[in-house]
Amino acid sequence: MLDHIREGDIIVVWKLDRLARSTRDLLETMETIREAGGRFQSISEPWADTTSHSGKMIMTIFAGIAEFERDLIRERTGAGREAAKKRGVRFGRPRKLTLDQGELARRLVSEGKAVREIASVFKVHPATIYRLVPI
Repeated sequence: MLDHIREGDIIVVWKLDRLARSTRDLLETMETIREAGGRFQSISEPWADTTSHSGKMIMTIFAGIAEFERDLIRERTGAGREAAKKRGVRFGRPRKLTLDQGELARRLVSEGKAVREIASVFKVHPATIYRLVPI
């Protein structure tokens, strides 16, 4: 979109985070729009209007605050994940096979059984068995 802006175009977004992920990115994007002769407006943030000097200043300040808030959220969720891990919470998709089933599948493969047969017995996809045993 930024490559096709013409003089007088107005870029309209629902929220600022649809346009940029950081203050620096937002400011660079705003500069690109300004150099092309375009303007910018956000529907959810009426103060984000680059047609005036005060609007430019306010947008820069709010963009910095929004980035600060995202950093705080990222920090809090990271701390929450670490606390959950310490409590023994396991993230991700549940295992298809228990540790005992995985060991048995490995043994069956080493004994020469077909991967498709083993997968059928455990009711899993053959790829699950291949992930257990480097073949």
